Amino acid sequence: MSMPSAPQSAHLDPWGAPPQPPPRKRRVALLAAVIGGALLLVVAILAAVVLSGKVLDRSFPRADSTLTVPHTVLDGRYELRRDDSATTGRTMARTWRPSLDAEAAHGVVASYRLKGADYDDVVVTGMYGRFRNTASLRARLLAERGSTASPVKVVTPPRDLTPASSPVRVSCEYLSRSWTDGQALTYPACAWADGNTLARVAYMTTSYVDLKDAAEQTLRVRSDMLRPIR
Repeated sequence: MSMPSAPQSAHLDPWGAPPQPPPRKRRVALLAAVIGGALLLVVAILAAVVLSGKVLDRSFPRADSTLTVPHTVLDGRYELRRDDSATTGRTMARTWRPSLDAEAAHGVVASYRLKGADYDDVVVTGMYGRFRNTASLRARLLAERGSTASPVKVVTPPRDLTPASSPVRVSCEYLSRSWTDGQALTYPACAWADGNTLARVAYMTTSYVDLKDAAEQTLRVRSDMLRPIR
């Protein structure tokens, strides 16, 4: 399988010479467009995922934890930029109510930005509640569901990259977003699903991010957002 031609850091480029970056204003606009488009796509995917569930495991686990939106994640390096849980999150929750694999679901939608950066965002779209058939949910979260006309394409298919020490499974893929002017951005997205929480985390950056690193970061994001029910 060929390596993805992701936009690279100017000081470390494992795939060859880095491309000339667009002007800073265009880069910021590019990331803003990607984040907005990716968020809408993920919301649609999550809705399709839960609505297409099949009754494989008939029992729902007890609700022991929820997802919160902390002010920072990843050792405080990424700061909350936007919390859409009260709007987009509620819309998703209404969509999930008839799901076969979700019960008492609540949506969480938040984006975080690297402190001091004009771009480099971590976008989390997920939910908490009670879920079954979690392996199937996680796999479908990263399945390509867009039409052939969609500007977002799968570059590297999803694969399980769960660290050996983690009891929670995580899978990741590379996605590419293109524009009519020829610009493109390749970025990683990862997903987890357990009995109480599931989410898709997109790393919207023009710097290269290894999928294994993205998987580890995703579990750290999960840890930062997870709160036990007391």
